[in-house]
Amino acid sequence: MSLLTEWRNTAYEQERNPRDQQLFWANYFSIEQGIYEKLLADPDTAVKGTVKELAEKFGCKLPVMVGFLDGINDSLKTPNPIEEMTEDTEVSLDFDKEKLYYNMVGAKADWLYNLPAWNSILTEERRKELYKEQKNSGTVHVEKKPGRNDHCPCGSGKKYKFCCGK
Repeated sequence: MSLLTEWRNTAYEQERNPRDQQLFWANYFSIEQGIYEKLLADPDTAVKGTVKELAEKFGCKLPVMVGFLDGINDSLKTPNPIEEMTEDTEVSLDFDKEKLYYNMVGAKADWLYNLPAWNSILTEERRKELYKEQKNSGTVHVEKKPGRNDHCPCGSGKKYKFCCGK
């Protein structure tokens, strides 16, 4: 079984009662926040190493590091091979700053996108732009249906009722 499959089985265990599930995720999010605080303290230095070395460096267990790598993978400049990852796989945490912030907003991870370190990485204006862009990306805009006497949107020049509205 791959490390990622093992992590997902643990994280989304069906037999765990709701209280234990809540405690599991609260613990994970606390560790995740600590890792991000360290990464964002020096955002221009790409952190590299094996999965096992990174787990030791950030003081967490191997499955938790795999969960973290799964979460950050979409924000990396070069994604890691998380599906076939082993503890000896070389990985990089070279992230795109704006993409990471955008994805944190998309995940509704306010404990991460509100970290004080973002103040020195992205301007407040740019963070607001990324926030708004992410929130609008899920908004569906429905065009208004033309009225009977409006010109037909197909471009025929006829009224809608005599063209596509028949």
